Amino acid sequence: MSTPVRVLVVDDSATMRSLISAVLRRDPDISVVGTAADPLEARALIKELNPDVITLDVEMPNMNGLEFLEKIMRLRPMPVVMVSTLTQAGTDVTLAALEVGAVDAVAKPAPGVSPQEAFADLGEKVKIAARSRVRPLETREARALDSGYRADPDHILAIGSSTGGVEALLNILSAFPADCPATVVTQHMPASFTRSFAARLDKISAATVTEATDGAPLAPGRVYIAPGGEHHLEVSKGRCRLVAADPVNGHRPSVDVLFHSVASQARPMTGVILTGMGKDGAKGLLAMRQAGARTLGQDEATCVVYGMPRAAFELGAVERQLPLPRIAPAILDLCAASPRAPKPAI
Repeated sequence: MSTPVRVLVVDDSATMRSLISAVLRRDPDISVVGTAADPLEARALIKELNPDVITLDVEMPNMNGLEFLEKIMRLRPMPVVMVSTLTQAGTDVTLAALEVGAVDAVAKPAPGVSPQEAFADLGEKVKIAARSRVRPLETREARALDSGYRADPDHILAIGSSTGGVEALLNILSAFPADCPATVVTQHMPASFTRSFAARLDKISAATVTEATDGAPLAPGRVYIAPGGEHHLEVSKGRCRLVAADPVNGHRPSVDVLFHSVASQARPMTGVILTGMGKDGAKGLLAMRQAGARTLGQDEATCVVYGMPRAAFELGAVERQLPLPRIAPAILDLCAASPRAPKPAI
């Protein structure tokens, strides 16, 4: 990068502030310009130092990290990387933060794990955050579900996403009716987060959303989220398969692995690639399109990071690029049992 990314580290623990700062300072493309022990101190330093990125602790005195993040995203939107504990409470708050607008999250060291290992990708996440598009926080309005919709029972919908994908998937799945197409999703996310994320999606969607298990049957009304960690999610003979294998494109689960497996199925299919850094999913989406799938990509203007959709588009894998609010309706049209009747003109 031409100039170092200026970072403000916010954490109530002096030890953690020191550890995070030390890890970040090892990267010549990052400059830690200040540290703060609580949101009140951080607010003053944001005005004084004008950092490019904030690393923000989830649990702090005076005002917790989520409350402070909401104020940031409403009043002065800027890239934020959350630093979370691996407790259930920490995971839930971090997912809420990603929904509010945090770019990414990293977990604090678990017992027996060194800070260098726990924060191994923190510097890269900070640099990605510095290049991301951050928008003011908007209240998500509940959307009317299409009660008359019926999905093609043979159709498979595969979705891939990464940085910014929490917000994008919430937007899409909240619009799905109960009889949505059989859906498989790979979102780059740590193992400790995917089950809670699936539960969060299940609450806001009329469809049934769960973390994928080996052998789970694909059926309309079911959405499966790839578990983070040790397996890739694949599709075979109408069922989910969890495959233990090396990371692909640096990721496990990998979007490319999911898309390639769907491309091999002799069924109608749709592939969608959403916001994210890198190129994971581009070749797999191309394989799907070459196998006859309809394919969609999120457009640059609505992506937090226009990396994965760009790579897929430039490869010729994307049939249509759409802004995020138009993706769910387009998916439902493509996966319907029969063409949907046009809405009457108003």
